[in-house]
Amino acid sequence: MKLEFEYGQGMMSAQLPDDTDVFIPGETVPDPPCIPEEKLVEATRDSILHPMGMPPLSQLAHKGSKVVIVFPDRVKGGEQPTAHRKVSIPIVLEELYKAGVEKKDILLLCSNGLHRKNTEEEIRRVLGEELFSDFWPTGQIRNHDSEDYEHLVDLGTTPRGDPVLVNKYVYEADVAVLIGHTQGNPYGGYSGGYKHCATGITHWRSIASHHVPAVMHRPDFTPVSSHSLMRQKFDEIGQYMEERMGKKFFCCDAVLDTRSRQIEINSGWAKVMQPKSWETADRRTYVHWAEKKYDVLVFGMPQFFHYGDGMGTNPIMMMQAISAEIIRHKRVLSDRCVVICSSTCNGYFHDELFTGYREIYELFQKDHMNTLRDVNRYGEYFATNEEYIRRYRYCNGFHPFHGFSMISCGHIAEMNTAAIYIVGAEQPGYARGMGMKIRATFEEARADAQKKYLGEHPNILALPKAFTTAAVHLCMKGE
Repeated sequence: MKLEFEYGQGMMSAQLPDDTDVFIPGETVPDPPCIPEEKLVEATRDSILHPMGMPPLSQLAHKGSKVVIVFPDRVKGGEQPTAHRKVSIPIVLEELYKAGVEKKDILLLCSNGLHRKNTEEEIRRVLGEELFSDFWPTGQIRNHDSEDYEHLVDLGTTPRGDPVLVNKYVYEADVAVLIGHTQGNPYGGYSGGYKHCATGITHWRSIASHHVPAVMHRPDFTPVSSHSLMRQKFDEIGQYMEERMGKKFFCCDAVLDTRSRQIEINSGWAKVMQPKSWETADRRTYVHWAEKKYDVLVFGMPQFFHYGDGMGTNPIMMMQAISAEIIRHKRVLSDRCVVICSSTCNGYFHDELFTGYREIYELFQKDHMNTLRDVNRYGEYFATNEEYIRRYRYCNGFHPFHGFSMISCGHIAEMNTAAIYIVGAEQPGYARGMGMKIRATFEEARADAQKKYLGEHPNILALPKAFTTAAVHLCMKGE
């Protein structure tokens, strides 16, 4: 069979055996039905008015209350007119105004964490024109800044010893609202819930307590699970924030489908709301479909996805993206699995965006760096680099520690595969420098893999649209 896979700005063809299995999220196995558009506002309002485990906003807020509404950055997707942010935030505002809260006492805070600060235009697209026009001109929309120590509060450490610093606007608010998405995520199973505050409004030292090899290379991390140590840390950090702040986060999370449409809306205290969201999300995300283990995983990588332009060509981000597929699909992969992935791999790091990544890559090529894990000891050195911090604060670059959370993930692909082939690389040395093999075409890569690792008749799973749709976590039938 002939299939097309993402490749840079376009597509690359692959001729695969006719018995290749193909999986496309939302198509091969349909998602649970989403809420009809005409009922979306009603369903969201009903959820917000009847929160789980805590009083409604009408009882939490009153005239004079300071309120912060925390919303996810552009990495989490969802810019369509009916996106959860655009539907839920106006309803939250409506309830706050009814309770007597004045507009001047409300702040909209983008929970970008160590991601780059969103630009004015990106925030406009994420929130929609009406919200943007109401709050941007008065300075009431801000990006979180994990290096702005005048607006961070050090809460000490969790009982486990993990550092917790939190955004000061959130800490001092009378009401803190988290607008989140419950969607499959290789980091702890799902986005949303306590993951939102534990990563989005904190500090690199807090994130360094869980986005590191000691947590990510454990057997409970791969395959993806909501019961991993990472997820436990998210919950502990979020609940510790609530304890020290003396208030609960008011959460409004949407369970999303492949096209980021709302399947279900749940509001309230994350400790109660999060498990309820997961029940529904599990039906969409953990897809019990495979009838055999696969020896070959085939997919393609565009230049621009998830984290931004250059993700599919920056060699560290390439490795992280490949690892994400392994984490999601490990349950259906054999121990000798080989990955074949198309990427232009053209040397474009996008240095302005991916702060410090080129230096990390070059460091990996020397000084006894045998695996990506060995680079991790330089994390604090990069995270405290003043020039890199300035890029994060003022130039819309990722925080310099972000690269270390990516290399911790990137090593997982090497841990769980026999070989990784990049096809179509324009500057193949960058892929070789990450330990990947190089071939010109899918066909050549498959032939080489069969000769060296797999034998004549490997089971092949093809994933067209792997990075242009919201992925699932594939499981064995009956598992």
